[in-house]
Amino acid sequence: MRIGMIGLGRMGANMVRRLVKGGHECVAYDHTADNVKAVAAFGARGAFSPAELVKALPAPRVVWIMVPAAVVEAVIGELRPLLAAGDVLIDGGNSNYRDDIRRAGELRAAGIHYLDVGTSGGVLGFEQGYCLMVGGASEAVALVEPALATLAPAGRPADAAGGAAAQAGRAASLAAAAMGYLHCGPSGAGHFVKMVHNGIEYGLMAAYAEGLNLLAHADAGLTSGAADAETAPLSDPQLFQYRLDLAAITELWRHGSIIESRLLDLTAGALAEDRKLARFAGHVADSGEGRWTVEAAIEVGVPAPVLSAALYARFESRGRAEFANKVLSAMRLGFGGHVERSP
Repeated sequence: MRIGMIGLGRMGANMVRRLVKGGHECVAYDHTADNVKAVAAFGARGAFSPAELVKALPAPRVVWIMVPAAVVEAVIGELRPLLAAGDVLIDGGNSNYRDDIRRAGELRAAGIHYLDVGTSGGVLGFEQGYCLMVGGASEAVALVEPALATLAPAGRPADAAGGAAAQAGRAASLAAAAMGYLHCGPSGAGHFVKMVHNGIEYGLMAAYAEGLNLLAHADAGLTSGAADAETAPLSDPQLFQYRLDLAAITELWRHGSIIESRLLDLTAGALAEDRKLARFAGHVADSGEGRWTVEAAIEVGVPAPVLSAALYARFESRGRAEFANKVLSAMRLGFGGHVERSP
């Protein structure tokens, strides 16, 4: 099939490359001309405006946008007058599912289909494929299913994927899920599932980080700590005299352990390259999905303490707890004369 792609950053460009490699025709646009030239060199057809991109697509047109959530509204606003009834617009970024529900309703009034596709795979997606969580109308999903099947980890080529669309409801089946894509439900469902996916990701990452931090400090008994009223002493220093090789341990866990995962693979690789992770400051960003996950949990009354704690830990990593800690020190000084010690 021929599909348009707007947004040729790290993921969008690799998705174009995977689609072209799988036998699809891609028309690609980005506001940075060099990004367009790069995918054109790989076999895509470059466009230098949204209008040029839409004009190059046969009806019903399929346009996939891979841009930051903050600019999705502007991109849709530019595309809407260029599209016609029966066309399909896909948001494959990390938009809030609430916005998807509204956008789908607005575009439906013009006869334009809107699909929200939660896309997981990051920079590894070109080689390993993307996990795709889809929300929207079944008829629109059927139109784009050949592309979904190629982008997914199973990597079904265009000539083999073409017949899949004729099978009604296939994208909502376990067979599709086993390939790496799934029609999760109506508008918003794809990004809702991806939102929770990212919330879980926060929790998993925090668990690895906390556990490895404990292992990194397993040698606490080998150093003499301060002996004063301000410092809680180790009850038995002999119990904490392990200088552990975290690169080797994480590599070990990758083989046969119940906690092996792609996240662990990446962690082991980083530690093998630099056991001190010296190039990182430890300021951990959050792009919104973790917050939205916690908000949804609060609204429906579902306890999510692990996901919430992981999100707050990211806030703390960026210094957002500094003033609170100063307040604690001020209170301790006031009621007990406790003077802060250097770490």
